[in-house]
Amino acid sequence: MAADGKLSDDPTRLPEPGTPSKPKTNKYALACSFLASMTSILLGYDIGVMSGAIIYIKKDLHISDVQKEIIMGILNVYSLLGSAAAGRTSDWIGRRYTIVFAGVIFFAGALLMGFATNYAFLMVGRFVAGVGVGYALMIAPVYTAEVAPASSRGFLTSITEVSINFGILLGYVSNFAFSKLPTNLGWRFMLGIGAVPSIFLALGVLAMPESPRWLVMQGRLADAKRVLDRTSDSPEESRLRLSDIKNAAGIPPDSDDDTVAVTKRRGGGEGVWRDLLLRPTPAVRHILLCGVGIHFFQQASGIDAVVLYSPEIFEKAGITRDNDKLLATMAVGFTKTLFILVATFLLDRVGRRPLLLSSVAGMVASLTGLGIGLTVIAHSGEKLIWAAALCIAMVLSYVAFFSIGMGPITWVYSSEIFPLRLRAQGCSVGVAANRVTSGVLSMTFLSLYHAITIGGAFFLYGAIAAVAWFFFYSLYPETQGKTLEEMEGLFGGFFRWRTNWKALEEKKLEDSGRVEMMTRVGGTD
Repeated sequence: MAADGKLSDDPTRLPEPGTPSKPKTNKYALACSFLASMTSILLGYDIGVMSGAIIYIKKDLHISDVQKEIIMGILNVYSLLGSAAAGRTSDWIGRRYTIVFAGVIFFAGALLMGFATNYAFLMVGRFVAGVGVGYALMIAPVYTAEVAPASSRGFLTSITEVSINFGILLGYVSNFAFSKLPTNLGWRFMLGIGAVPSIFLALGVLAMPESPRWLVMQGRLADAKRVLDRTSDSPEESRLRLSDIKNAAGIPPDSDDDTVAVTKRRGGGEGVWRDLLLRPTPAVRHILLCGVGIHFFQQASGIDAVVLYSPEIFEKAGITRDNDKLLATMAVGFTKTLFILVATFLLDRVGRRPLLLSSVAGMVASLTGLGIGLTVIAHSGEKLIWAAALCIAMVLSYVAFFSIGMGPITWVYSSEIFPLRLRAQGCSVGVAANRVTSGVLSMTFLSLYHAITIGGAFFLYGAIAAVAWFFFYSLYPETQGKTLEEMEGLFGGFFRWRTNWKALEEKKLEDSGRVEMMTRVGGTD
């Protein structure tokens, strides 16, 4: 009965034609997801604030273009250490305290940057803050995916991207607010004030429960059940989720004690890394390719070049005054935030694939238009209002298309596809790929556009986005409505993933019919 019930009793997984409505979003799960995703504000704020602060840092510290590139992008490289360590840390002390740890580290980094007296001191602050950002980026989507019920997992996990965008917007506002201060004080206030969100984060997270999946991995079944009862859409779903998690953790289904010994857990994580990287199954290999691939293409398609260097782009488009550049940059932040809010309500209605493919197609068109506008301006001896307007419109269009799909789906998809035992480390590998790509892109943008022109740089990013569209279309199955424990069955076929999808759907229909028939005749296992 349990085997059949696993695939049939959850109303969020087999919507019948004519079903009036889906379950309402669980408010407790929403609150937990919101608090966890606040960690991503730290990254967003740093990205946003550096785009404007660098104008004044360059004037105050008299740094070169190469030093400017490095200080802009080095945080992404430093965050590798945090994301690499976060997987093991979260398995050791739990998801919740790892989030607190991320906030504490970033707090220290923000203060160091705010009090920096020279370039070397500023780099030390960037290092500390980068480690905190790496922790935050890995753990927030993992925790949210493990708390959220399947019916609203896309919406809740996408709050991570909402937080990043909100942080970027706060950074832009901070730039404008402190731009009137003396040059040597303005940028220090811009960077140092970033310590404030981390304080509220560390305190707020203490009110969150621990992830039910982590609790089961520790053998704390009673604690896990209490959390699942509060974060599930129904008592039946809570029981099914607990059963699925116990099965994934290697705990016998008839184990109902408050605490049990989890003998399958391997200490130190050595077995996890072996199963993930050295000897993965075909399904895990496919999952790893998708998890790393979506993180790579999210950054390689140019988002950090647009967000970090938007003042530079607007200057090339003809906007020369610092205040005007910061105002135009704030418009980018508002646009990103608005469209990410739209995306959160579409993820669990439209599905991951349609939004992702539509988003990337729009990004390709926007990057092409931006490249055309900047190229025309560069080759014109006079100010062209239409070309400048085209550039501004294409920047706003690009961030809108990014935010409605590619931005949030990267975190949603990569956090939900890995099997339970590999999830923390698998997500940390994806985040590491994200940060490496972001660091390379942000630290080479100025050199790239000097080499191939600024228009040519965006043509290149557009070509990469076009490759990403074909990659996603070919290899990425739809995960909407699937439980985290069902995910592995979707993968392993690579280009033939549709066969796995069809087989899983047929099996669910068969199991549903069998349970319905047994219910009608009053039969039991």
